[in-house]
Amino acid sequence: MATGSRVSRPRTSIWLSERKASKRRGEQQPAGLDHVKIVAATVRLLDAEGLAGFSMRRLAAELGVTAMSVYWYVETKDQLLELALDAAMGEMSLPAGSLGPVEGYEHLGHLEPEERDWRDQLRQIASEYRRLLVAHPWLSPLMGEYMNIGPNAMAFSTAVQRVLHNSGLPTSEVPGALALVFQFVYGFSTIEGRFAARCRAAGVSQDEFFAEMMGTIEGRPEFDESRALMEARGGSTVQEMRERDFTFALDCAIAGIEALRDGHAPARGED
Repeated sequence: MATGSRVSRPRTSIWLSERKASKRRGEQQPAGLDHVKIVAATVRLLDAEGLAGFSMRRLAAELGVTAMSVYWYVETKDQLLELALDAAMGEMSLPAGSLGPVEGYEHLGHLEPEERDWRDQLRQIASEYRRLLVAHPWLSPLMGEYMNIGPNAMAFSTAVQRVLHNSGLPTSEVPGALALVFQFVYGFSTIEGRFAARCRAAGVSQDEFFAEMMGTIEGRPEFDESRALMEARGGSTVQEMRERDFTFALDCAIAGIEALRDGHAPARGED
């Protein structure tokens, strides 16, 4: 490393630090503003203009206040984006709970029991996560930038841990199963959301864009195998094709979890 070079330190989290009431202590609290209004406006602006179009000045204009009025509530843009990230995570509808208390997971006991199979619960959570990432394309990059440990994110984490533990997997295998399912959903949904955003920006529907794309490879032999695969895929619209792909891929992941569980069932008293 070159002498004198600066090393970028990892971001801390607003959820791990004490929030300060004001950055400019001598000023009076702005009237008509609060954290809820500011975060809600941030989410709306990010949905409309994306991360590239977001700024504290643009947010202030949206709220009809000065930029310094916003800074009365948050110290930095990073803090505000982290708050918006967790607010969006709260939009998911999660299973009410797992099938009763689980040894070693007593700290998650605030969830009420729900009489549904763990597979159905996992499908619900995965589908909700997908819907969230597609609806808010700006979430995907933020999840790699911030710790994502706000209360809504932790409720999501709690729910998936309980559901996967109720699958019967050994506790040591649960993190891998989490990675299998939710890294798949993250990648699938990020691409889906970016494709939808690109079509909106171009002023065309997803079906129109897909038809145009397929037309460009018509008659080109190097794409014969890919074209045959797309034709065998089924579905008359892009959305139908995606639903079929997502459902089948998730079923494969669940089948894999079951196979791993059945092949590595711990002896009585283990785990």
